[in-house]
Amino acid sequence: MSLKLNTSLISVDWLLSNLENEHLIILDATIPKVTLKTEEVLEEKNQIKNARFFDIQSVFSDVHAPYPNTVLSPEEFEVKAQKLGINNTSCIVVYDDLGIYSSPRVWWLFQLMGFTNIAVLNGGFPEWKRKEYPTEQPNFHQPKKGNFKVNYQPQKVKFTRDVLSAIENNKMLIADARSKGRFYATEPEPRKGLKGGHIPNSISFPISDIIVDGKLKSAEELNKIFKEKNPTNKEFIFSCGSGITAAVLALGAEMAGFKNHTVYDGSWTEWASTENLPIEK
Repeated sequence: MSLKLNTSLISVDWLLSNLENEHLIILDATIPKVTLKTEEVLEEKNQIKNARFFDIQSVFSDVHAPYPNTVLSPEEFEVKAQKLGINNTSCIVVYDDLGIYSSPRVWWLFQLMGFTNIAVLNGGFPEWKRKEYPTEQPNFHQPKKGNFKVNYQPQKVKFTRDVLSAIENNKMLIADARSKGRFYATEPEPRKGLKGGHIPNSISFPISDIIVDGKLKSAEELNKIFKEKNPTNKEFIFSCGSGITAAVLALGAEMAGFKNHTVYDGSWTEWASTENLPIEK
């Protein structure tokens, strides 16, 4: 019998207790943080036992697109997920080395592709290590090809034209996951030459509002925070620098009980790079 999830966020204790389940697939979705200082040296790579590396940037993004982390076509995603050994009966747990940073992007990508039996590991690898649960050095064996099939859900993603029309739509709320400094252009963008500021009529909603010590806040706390940001329950459009941390807000919204949300895939990198789009500071 396959392993079924009833939540989008699971604990390290749950993962440990199900570690040997034949349907479980653990994905390491770690990417370097875009704001990481060069002098911050990352320690030698370790991973959760049996994890497979989910390469967001080089494999599961359109590397020919003009902007980073662009969503693959459903057809390409299906082929690459099968190559990673993912089946329709798989139960996926995704984590990253920073607690909760890039792993929600993978959770959201699978939701976009119509697969919901996936959860983010709350606290990620730091929490797993803190509890001294089993780790190993990465091993790069090729898994058996899976039978994963995409059931694309286009309503879960927004593009620049959609966001432009949403600015004047009082039934939608654009929420920006970047820091307040980047939102108000009081600190520079980490991508060289990119203009600062924000999309008109958007609100600042940094991911630091919903994460404590690398873990998502409780469902009750999240519900209160999201209600304060969006008291009239508009459709959320989440944006960030390049589509990574927007998915953190999407996960937070899901755990808070807000189901009506989408992600702006190109996010600020695309918006600020596109001629003749309005920018506020």
